[in-house]
Amino acid sequence: MEAVARLNNQPTSPRKMRLLADLVRGMDVEKALNTLKFSPKHPSVPLEKLLLSAIANWRAKNEGVDVVSANLYVKTIFVDCGRTLKRMNPAPQGRAYRLRKRSNHVTLAVDSRNQTSQN
Repeated sequence: MEAVARLNNQPTSPRKMRLLADLVRGMDVEKALNTLKFSPKHPSVPLEKLLLSAIANWRAKNEGVDVVSANLYVKTIFVDCGRTLKRMNPAPQGRAYRLRKRSNHVTLAVDSRNQTSQN
């Protein structure tokens, strides 16, 4: 049974977050956690917390089953655009440049490989 966790309005550009999401997609949970922990990119910290939250959700759904024996992996992960805050930056000759502060929504699903192979 899969467990889902969502992260809404993370103040990071969706493009930067997708780089990490593509890196982790399809990996085993332990390997994905290690990859995110030692990644130098700044969105890796909230993504690591999101993965830990998905694991906790999976444990709540499947009580009595060990995470290691279940062979958990990142089933799906996708990044959508969130709200964009529009700010103004001063420019020469009294003009202003528009500054777009982007955010994103991340959805992560974790599932057991043992269960999918039985179906």
